[in-house]
Amino acid sequence: MAHEADGRAGVAPRLARQIQDMMGRAIVGQERAIQEVLVAVLAGGHVLLEGVPGVAKTLMVRALAVCLGRRFTRVQMTPDLMPSDIVGTYVYDTGSNEFHLRRGPIFTEFLLADEINRAPAKTQSALLEGMQERQVSIDGVTHELPDDFMVFATQNPIEFEGTYPLPEAQLDRFMLKVVVEYPSADEEDGLLRRYHEGFDAMDLARAGLERVLSEEAVQRCREEIAAVRVEPEVLSYISSITRATRDDPSVLLGCSPRASIMLLLTSKVLAALRGRQYLIPDDVKRMAPPALRHRMVLRPEADIEGLAADDLIAQVLASVEVPR
Repeated sequence: MAHEADGRAGVAPRLARQIQDMMGRAIVGQERAIQEVLVAVLAGGHVLLEGVPGVAKTLMVRALAVCLGRRFTRVQMTPDLMPSDIVGTYVYDTGSNEFHLRRGPIFTEFLLADEINRAPAKTQSALLEGMQERQVSIDGVTHELPDDFMVFATQNPIEFEGTYPLPEAQLDRFMLKVVVEYPSADEEDGLLRRYHEGFDAMDLARAGLERVLSEEAVQRCREEIAAVRVEPEVLSYISSITRATRDDPSVLLGCSPRASIMLLLTSKVLAALRGRQYLIPDDVKRMAPPALRHRMVLRPEADIEGLAADDLIAQVLASVEVPR
């Protein structure tokens, strides 16, 4: 996960190695997805995880919560789920003749909204305020959420029956859309051996997972990320990529300036994890798919031709001149 160091590597590359080694006790493979999720955590953004059932999306978030010492809560999104089931509600106490807040699962640090597209739009929108402002309003009263509050939402890429597509406004709140793919043949063999030897995904402590990073280490890592230098040419390269998505004839709605910001922030995290104090175009290329793929709306004819957002991002990266 950490490479291309310039000889002055600090806390960030060591953090990446420690996380990777510890999560390897629970998850076989998925290095790319783990790296992208860690990038979003350090950049302070939310993550949309897309993959078929059974590829360790939920396990990945649970394991990362253990490694970072974060409180973890999971909500199974269903068609009958109400907004109050997420944020909470005021309940009248007959003993004290007062209303008391019964907090919902959103009052946590890592919130996993499992199968988010199975919940109706009204319930999905209950997450928006928390995702954007790290606060929720219940009966007109505002309640603060933890500083490290993050939403990890999962969705199945192939099921349409009984699902409610996420609106563009909510998709845009996710810093990254991480695609969790099938494991390779060797990885799946290793996964089977692990379960044959007694691994239990519900008992991460028995698997040896534990917190590996202090809050001080995470804070020093974020300071290194903030100090990553970005030359004006690289800034222009980032904005050229997002602008090019708006001009592509296969795209109905291109990436907004917020996409440029997310691409910049996540690329700086990746540079720090790779042990560099400066940003290079390769960092931007690496983070472009997860940062942009959910912020583009393709024309119907592009879908008919079998083009996906990642295909168009690859075309854009090939067409935009790379600064030297």
